[in-house]
Amino acid sequence: MPQLVLLAAIGAGAYAGFRWLKRTADTLAAEMKAAEVEVRERAGAGRAKDLGQLEYDPASGLYRPVRRD
Repeated sequence: MPQLVLLAAIGAGAYAGFRWLKRTADTLAAEMKAAEVEVRERAGAGRAKDLGQLEYDPASGLYRPVRRD
């Protein structure tokens, strides 16, 4: 009978440890997601960079910013 009590105590401890670990991992994941969003907002990801007026370069076939020499 004492073996069953010990086994139940070990099982309860393992279950509590698992729940604590999962809750901690979820908290860290949420913090990382918030930090990623903040970094992306600071970097301006997703917004087009304003290059000013563009001119066509026939040699390369691309549009490039106008040179102001």
